[in-house]
Amino acid sequence: MNHQPSKAAKILNQAKLDFCDGTLVLDQWSSQAITRIFGEGIWTWDGRSNAWRCDPIHYPNIRKVLGSNSYGTLDRVPQWQPIVWSDIQLPEPRAEQTDAVNAWSAVRRGVVVMPTGTGKTEVALRIMADQACSTLIVAPIRDLMYQWHKRILKGLGYDAGIIGDNTYNVKPVSVTTFDSACIHMPKLGNRFQLLIFDECHHLPGPIRSDAARMSIAPMRLGLTATLERGDGQHAKLDELIGPLVYRLEINQVRGASLAEFDVFRVPVFLSERERVRYDQLSEVVSSYVYERRQEDSHFTWKTLCAETQSSGEAGIILRAYREKKSIEDRAVEKLRVLEDLFRLHKGTPMIIFAGSNAMARDVSCRFLIPCLLNHCGKAERVDYLDGLRDGVYPAIVANQVLDEGVDLPEVKIAVVIGGMASTRQAKQRLGRILRRRGDERAILYEVVAKDTNETGRSRQRRKSDAYAGTRNRKF
Repeated sequence: MNHQPSKAAKILNQAKLDFCDGTLVLDQWSSQAITRIFGEGIWTWDGRSNAWRCDPIHYPNIRKVLGSNSYGTLDRVPQWQPIVWSDIQLPEPRAEQTDAVNAWSAVRRGVVVMPTGTGKTEVALRIMADQACSTLIVAPIRDLMYQWHKRILKGLGYDAGIIGDNTYNVKPVSVTTFDSACIHMPKLGNRFQLLIFDECHHLPGPIRSDAARMSIAPMRLGLTATLERGDGQHAKLDELIGPLVYRLEINQVRGASLAEFDVFRVPVFLSERERVRYDQLSEVVSSYVYERRQEDSHFTWKTLCAETQSSGEAGIILRAYREKKSIEDRAVEKLRVLEDLFRLHKGTPMIIFAGSNAMARDVSCRFLIPCLLNHCGKAERVDYLDGLRDGVYPAIVANQVLDEGVDLPEVKIAVVIGGMASTRQAKQRLGRILRRRGDERAILYEVVAKDTNETGRSRQRRKSDAYAGTRNRKF
C-alpha cells in the first residue's frame, strides 16, 4: 500500500506566509527553525492561531530569506501590481530634483529633505513614474490628500483612489491621510509596493507610526522640509522609512530655485496696562513654581498640568500662565505695526501668521481680512486662497494651518506675529514665501513683544540657519 501523502495533502500541510489584520502570519514552522533561519526579535508565537506573527514592515527581509531558499513556504502576501501611466506630463527636473531622485533610487528607501518650494512633490512624481508600481501616498491633512490627487492626475494622467474624508475608493495608486492610513492599513498593508509619506516628520509616534509598520512595502519615500523634531523622534524614521538619502538646505538654492529674501525683526512694547498685568501674572507663576521646586526638585510644568485635575491652586496658576501668554500674543502694538506694514506694502498680497486663534480673529476683525483656522471647511479654504491669488483679498491671517504642505498663491510678504519656539515652524513659515517669481525678493517680518517670554521664543526660532542675518527694524 502506498502511504505517501497525496498532492492535495502536501499543499494543505505546506507552510504558508500570509497577511492578516495588519500582521504577517507564518505557520508550520518550529521555534527551532524560526530562531535558526530568522534569528531573535522578529517573530512572536500566537497561541490563539497556532502560528507566528510579526509586523509587516519586516516583509522585505523575510522575503529575502525565503527567496534564497523557500524552506517549503508558500508566500501569499503581496497583492500589488505594475502600473501603466497613460499620460506622463512632468516638467523637466531641476538639478537638485534629479540628485534627489538618483539618491533615493540607489537604495529605494529613505528620506528626502528639501526646502518648501524646491519641488519635493515633483521628486515623488518622478519616482512614481520610474517605478510604475502600486503606490500609496500618505499626507498629514485632507487638503494635502486632495492636492496630491490633483498632481497625480495632472502629472501622470492617473485618477488615483481616495481613502479618507468619508471616502473609501481604493485603487492601485491611492492617496490618504495619516489618520486614515492607521485605520485602514490592516486591510491595505499588502496592496502597495511603494509607500510615500509627505511631511514625514509627523509620522513618528505610537499611533501614526502604525501606518508604516503595518505595510509590507519594500520601497519607501519620506518627504519633508524640516526633518528634526524637538523630541528627537525623527530618529525613528530610519526604521519606519529608511535613512536620510538626500538633504538640500535653503541657503544652497537661495537666489536660484528659491527667491532671495530678507528677514526683519520688529520689536514692540506692551502698553502700560498690559505691562502691569503681565508683571503681576509673571510674579504669581514664578513664585508658585519656585516654592514647589523647593519642596520637590523634580517638579516640572508637566507635573503642574497633571495636577490641575485635582488641585484648584494648580488650575489657577495654569490660567495665570495662559493669560500671561495671551498678553504677549495679543499685544495691541502688534496691530499698529500691522497697519503700518499694510500701508508700506499696499497692493502686495500678504500672509499673516498668528500665534493663536484669538489673535487671528483679532487681526481679521481689525483689518477685515479672511481668517483661516483649522476648523474652516474645504470650500472656505479654497475661497480664501483663490481670493488671495486673484486679488479679491489683500491678505489672509492664519494660525498654524498654513505652516506647511498646502500650496499657496505666490505671496512674497509674510508677517509672523506669534508662534512657537521651534526652528521647524520658523523654516516652514519662511518657506511659504520663497517660491521664485522672476527676481522678486521675499520679505518676512517677525513682530515680537519686547521684554516678554516671546523674545526668548523668537531667539530660539532664529537659531535656524535660514534666519541668519536677521535685521531689526522699527515702525
